Amino acid sequence: MIVTIEGIDGAGKNTLVTELRNRTGAEVLCFPRYESSLPARLAARALHGEMGDLTDSIHGMATLFALDRYGALDTLDRFRGSPDLLLLDRYVASNAAYSAARADDLSLCDWVADLEFGELGLPVPDLQILLDTPVDLAASRAADREAADRSRVRDRYESDRGLQERTSSVYRRLAEQSWHGSWLIVDPRGTTEAAVSVHTRLRELREMTITRRNSGNRT
Repeated sequence: MIVTIEGIDGAGKNTLVTELRNRTGAEVLCFPRYESSLPARLAARALHGEMGDLTDSIHGMATLFALDRYGALDTLDRFRGSPDLLLLDRYVASNAAYSAARADDLSLCDWVADLEFGELGLPVPDLQILLDTPVDLAASRAADREAADRSRVRDRYESDRGLQERTSSVYRRLAEQSWHGSWLIVDPRGTTEAAVSVHTRLRELREMTITRRNSGNRT
């Protein structure tokens, strides 16, 4: 089964993913895959002003992030419908939320879904977890992270406060509308409490997945 952790920059995604991996032994995949994916590396260069006006193209940037995920399709497919757990740090909803926020146009969410779930055939996640972190707290974390690691300079998206606020709003709307599957909204300010809540949901989800598989094997 595929479970995604979503939220704005500085939301605490990596902290929760690490906690859940320790509790479940799940495999983890983080997007964008800057170290191993050419589309992701090009997107990173664009976000740091090294690719001319590429960053100005909302559709162009969204396509690069989508192609990064398409490059991991073999891994994603191994967990499609499986009781084994794959945790994703960002997935398709991230592309949808940031694209719609940049354009101030919610129709971009459908465009991203058509591209990634439709054209590229990426699996729809079994559960999407939104870390509904206050923008002030997320911005403070991102700034602290940059100060602690001089190689971790915030990119164009991370340093745009207005974009982070709009993206947070779009994320909540996607969760409330159950955009392409089930969502769970958690308060990330208590990491242990959030992990316990999510872990409980994951056990329930795994039991449902096993039941469905066993039912299918009997037909």
